[in-house]
Amino acid sequence: MTAAPDDRELLARFVEIWRDAAARLCDLARSLPEESRHLPTDLEGWDVQDNVAHTAHLETVLAGGPEETIAVDEAPHIKGLVGLYTEQGVLARRSRTMEELAAEIEQAVATRHAELLADPPTDGAAPPTRCFGGMPWDTRTLLSNRPLDIWMHEQDIRRAVGRPGGYDAPAAGHVLGVFGAALPLVLAKRAGAPTGSSVRIDLSDVDRSFGAEVGADGRGVRALPDSPTATIKLSAEDYVVLSGGRRAPETVEAVIEGDTELARAVLARLAVTP
Repeated sequence: MTAAPDDRELLARFVEIWRDAAARLCDLARSLPEESRHLPTDLEGWDVQDNVAHTAHLETVLAGGPEETIAVDEAPHIKGLVGLYTEQGVLARRSRTMEELAAEIEQAVATRHAELLADPPTDGAAPPTRCFGGMPWDTRTLLSNRPLDIWMHEQDIRRAVGRPGGYDAPAAGHVLGVFGAALPLVLAKRAGAPTGSSVRIDLSDVDRSFGAEVGADGRGVRALPDSPTATIKLSAEDYVVLSGGRRAPETVEAVIEGDTELARAVLARLAVTP
């Protein structure tokens, strides 16, 4: 009989990154002046406060709180059942203050963190105790997603209010790593690069690089070639807005070396967030 894998350390690391990301988001939310609450963000249809409300919704559900089911009018930014689900949580909190939303996040995180400490997950492939919106994720995917989602919304807010930062947080490194790990899929499957092709993305402002190449079987694998087919140099923020599906490639400043056509195909297909 094969023993179940023990992913305790990896999952515990995700949990602590998530808790730190939530605390930072709450600190940012509380520091914002009243007039910034309704500034538009890169997420169509959502303002600054909506990003905080969305986080409060998901964290409350994960902590065992009730689901809101309310009527949602059709809108261009609501796409599919997932879009409808997340919009319900935002609309249900439209009348709340930023302080109330931050307090809701903190209470939900404290409740769930206590649960995770009392009964630490050990198998990343096992189903989580709870998930939101019927997402068919395993425990590893859920615990990895939460710091990513929270930090991305913090960045949505920071761009909207003109207050850059947060790239020194543990969640920032986590998010960049998740996006970098998706590069083989982007190169081989989405960009359709031929066998032997390779790409390298350099983020000089945070001293991180990611790369991939297409093997003989046509599949992409992680690699950091010294002489890639194409090299793309971006700021970390530009990489984040592309990989997070926030902005189009023509809105960022990319320096390309080597195969320009391949590089542009990769840039056009970087968005990997669910």
